Amino acid sequence: MSRRALRKLRGEHRGQEEPEGPESEEEIAKVPQAQQRSHKGSRKLLEERGLNNPFQLITDLDFDDQSDTGGVNQSRLSEEEDKTENVFDSLEKTEISQASSKLKKKRKKKKGKKCVNTEPQPDVDLEGSANLGDINSILEDIENSNGVTFPTQNSGNTDVRPLLYVEHRNLNPETELKKFFGSRAVLGDQRPRQRQRPHHRSTWLTTIKNTWPRYSKTGITMSLLESKRGVQHFTFEHQRDYQQVQFKFLDAVESMDPNNIVLLLQMNPYHVDSLLQLSDVCRLQEDQEMARDLIERALYSLECSFHPVFSLTSGTCRLCYRRPENRGFFLALFKHMFFLEKRGCPRTALEFCKLILSFDPDNDPLCMLLLIDFLALRGREYTFLTRMFQEWENHRNLSQLPNFAFSVPLAYFQLSQQDEISDYEEKASYDKASHLVQQALIMFPGVLIPLLDACGVLPDAAVASHPFFGAMAQISQPPALSQLISLYVGRSHGLWKEPSVMNWLEQNVREVLCLVDNKDPIVQECEMRRKVRYQSAPRNIHRHIILSEVKGASSALPLDVTSQPVLGFDPLPPLDSIASYTRPERSNRQSNQGTLSLFFRSLLPNFNLQGEAHPEEELGAARDLNQGVNRLMAAMRDMLANIQFQGPPREDNPDEEADAEWD
Repeated sequence: MSRRALRKLRGEHRGQEEPEGPESEEEIAKVPQAQQRSHKGSRKLLEERGLNNPFQLITDLDFDDQSDTGGVNQSRLSEEEDKTENVFDSLEKTEISQASSKLKKKRKKKKGKKCVNTEPQPDVDLEGSANLGDINSILEDIENSNGVTFPTQNSGNTDVRPLLYVEHRNLNPETELKKFFGSRAVLGDQRPRQRQRPHHRSTWLTTIKNTWPRYSKTGITMSLLESKRGVQHFTFEHQRDYQQVQFKFLDAVESMDPNNIVLLLQMNPYHVDSLLQLSDVCRLQEDQEMARDLIERALYSLECSFHPVFSLTSGTCRLCYRRPENRGFFLALFKHMFFLEKRGCPRTALEFCKLILSFDPDNDPLCMLLLIDFLALRGREYTFLTRMFQEWENHRNLSQLPNFAFSVPLAYFQLSQQDEISDYEEKASYDKASHLVQQALIMFPGVLIPLLDACGVLPDAAVASHPFFGAMAQISQPPALSQLISLYVGRSHGLWKEPSVMNWLEQNVREVLCLVDNKDPIVQECEMRRKVRYQSAPRNIHRHIILSEVKGASSALPLDVTSQPVLGFDPLPPLDSIASYTRPERSNRQSNQGTLSLFFRSLLPNFNLQGEAHPEEELGAARDLNQGVNRLMAAMRDMLANIQFQGPPREDNPDEEADAEWD
């Protein structure tokens, strides 16, 4: 059977095979009627044969040609060919020939290009390698300038990613909840609601809610300060209108009345510091849902003002906590992370912890290193914690923090308990965990007894009575170290309650007692380190303890911290703050409106203590006092002049006679 007959049976004609590119589509669009007729003819033929696939028709025809009973099939084939030929009689041959000729030319051009591409090009590669040095120099100039650079790590391999790399999908708590409860239980009937909801700007940190006020520009912007060596430094900026709102907020805070903040939020529903302060008020009143909603609204407001090149995931963007405009973002992220951990999403909280730490890893203003180990253990991210310890131990001395000294060996122990590792890896992880926990017990002996008490475990008599772990261990340690130990025990004691963990800890405590009884030199060395290194805690640790609200750690704060007022929107601000604008000095007009002035205003509605022109500030407080006294005397004279005294009743009062008649 010829190829022409097969094409007719399939409803095709020359110039129609595999249309490619815009030119072939335009040419074929010239003969739409012919295509419809050909398809109708082939579809009718398939229906008569009882077939669904046109290729099955071809195979059936080939089989009929090779069979012995070919007479009947040949006669049927001839009838079908006559039918299809009648279909093609109405085609315009000129248009088909033009389309086929153009397609042939295009195919020839494509074949020629393919031949050129398959030839080796050694000269191009050599030139590229020769210019590699110039490209590197250009890249260095871009990094040292104010240009923007992006990480070159492969996003598919987690081993080559930066340590503080953050994934967008892990910032959504629904991603973590779906793993435990499924998408149906988490989403519920939210999908139909989202279709009816109007379009809003997509954000990563939080999702806008229908109950929120309509968002408009708040007056917060972000600018790029500098970019050097692949790291970009940004800062938030307050426009003039937002500065005026900020001044009103400070007045409301000084009034010590939360209702003033509520009134301010009604006029400015996305003012960040007001949302932070009112969230603390709601949380103290045990309205957790409203407190969390206010924090999410603050995050949405700040994310809408991001710079176009500001990245949450790269780990190369920096924000300085010394600038007051940036502190609201730090605190909103911390409080949001706090709510996520309480909600049962430690994996998502870990991503936010990494995000906060990536904005200022050198200074760590909120001291996220005291929290990141706890979230990693709760989120079962043991590999991340061990990797962080290996990469940062040399330049950050993480082992000198009690939380890392105990959490890292616990992570190695949990890795040794996993089923998917080999026997060699299991033994290596277990030995590493035992070695590190013994070092931690020698360096911080004051952790053991409080940790066992928090877990509800009664220590052995030999351990409780030993001077190394007894009451002297807590009394002799410096106050700064007591704060860190109280913070770690109060937060992480639940991670040590497993029976397997307690048995492993008990074995290592006995090993440490043997080293202490044998007077190992490392015991004396660690004692000297404790006396020297933990004299006083820095300000960021105190700020972290205040934000964490761990009872044992908060009670251990020094008097100079607890005696000063702590505000939720800016707890313990840095002593070297960088202020881009200052609050104007407040006049003393409000101070004159005391109880006496309110009393006079209640008696005389026209009384106005500040009706006269306000004196210049440079004239001094003495002149203000004199004018205040003069106004007060004038008000007194006005009041006395308007008072009318009623005379004593007369003896011949007719009213008395009338009263007597009634008696």
